[in-house]
Amino acid sequence: MGLLSRVKTMIAADIHEWLDEKEKKNPIAVLNEYLRQCEQEVEKVRKLLERQYLLKEQFTREYREAMQLAQKRKKQADIASKAGESELFAFASHEQMQYEERATRLQQLLEQTNEQLLELEKKYEQMKHQLKDMHMRRMELMGRENIARAHYRMNRVLEDKSPALSTFADTESYLERLEQRVQSDYYRHTIDARIAELEKRLQQEQ
Repeated sequence: MGLLSRVKTMIAADIHEWLDEKEKKNPIAVLNEYLRQCEQEVEKVRKLLERQYLLKEQFTREYREAMQLAQKRKKQADIASKAGESELFAFASHEQMQYEERATRLQQLLEQTNEQLLELEKKYEQMKHQLKDMHMRRMELMGRENIARAHYRMNRVLEDKSPALSTFADTESYLERLEQRVQSDYYRHTIDARIAELEKRLQQEQ
């Protein structure tokens, strides 16, 4: 192979290496990174939802406890009133009012928490659906990318006009010449042998 052919082969190899390196930085890799970040965000939202459920349960427990204590103090205030114990009646009545106010506030917080939780659940479901759609879209793009790469690589081989092909042609031509030479030597050797045999036979007849 001549110097020019070697240089062309080296340049072609460098170009293919550069294209392969560019393939590693294709948009599919960027999309994969974006999807990983989205998955992390969805996981964070899921944990926040779990915390909100825990807060709802805590508000519910506090509300029930405040209602029970308010009823208990109301009953105690009634007993103290009937017994003429004004001091105990005042204390129980004051406690009853405080528990009722606390229960009212907790009830408001519980209702607000339920509304917020419902809104979070809706958005969380939307996030999951959107993430699923993006995964499906990525699979579709990956399929198209695989097909494109396969066609690119097959075409590169099928349409390759590199010196390697001329080397095959030169080798084939060399083998044809060698075969012709071997065939010619065989015929030449055969003719020489037949002539020698005829010459020997003629001498014997004489």
